[in-house]
Amino acid sequence: MLCIGHRGAMGHEPENTLLSIRAAIALGVDAVEIDVYNLENNLVVIHDRDLARTTNGIGYLENRSFAYVRSLDAGKGEQIPTLEEVLETVNRQVIVNIELKGSNTAKLVVDLIQTYIKMGWSYSDFIVSSFNHDELNQVKTISPEIITGMLIYGLPWQYLPSAQQLQADLIIPHLDYVTSELIESAHQQGLRVWIYTVNQPDDIKLMQAIGADGIFTNYPEKVISNCTD
Repeated sequence: MLCIGHRGAMGHEPENTLLSIRAAIALGVDAVEIDVYNLENNLVVIHDRDLARTTNGIGYLENRSFAYVRSLDAGKGEQIPTLEEVLETVNRQVIVNIELKGSNTAKLVVDLIQTYIKMGWSYSDFIVSSFNHDELNQVKTISPEIITGMLIYGLPWQYLPSAQQLQADLIIPHLDYVTSELIESAHQQGLRVWIYTVNQPDDIKLMQAIGADGIFTNYPEKVISNCTD
């Protein structure tokens, strides 16, 4: 079962910052998950549209300039990074799970992944995920080789056929809705299952016991210490 650092290691450092990503890698994760928006054709790494929760800025991301957003403090003096800065920081040490948050992100992300592939990275170094299934479909349409994950909340009607239609490689459900039957059904369809967000030791052990392929966590050390081979 893979350990995926949620927004880096957000239980310890400001989420979606290079500091958080470095902390996750140091704790021994298999992958880091970050969130991206398209701002003036720049891929910025932040979770919320509203800047107030995670930065000292105000207003909505799409109403602000790239220069303004880059001037903000995202916690402990950290700047809101670009996706390219995240990739340079990771440097193939772990998998990077890129969640497409805003609209018009798919092509920019695919183009950047292709640039890194030409530099010697592998498709296995990346996973692109989203709740926005139109953006996810665009990723597969442009570059079928890219591994994609369909994020779901609750249990949407016919989520497995939807995943197949999207040619997704993973489904990513919320912890509250995961059962052994869900995981078994997904595996029968050739889909891996990553679960978000799993922080409690009992939940970590349960997800491992019922066959989850990976879990997102704010506290990677808890996953690593509570998992057995």
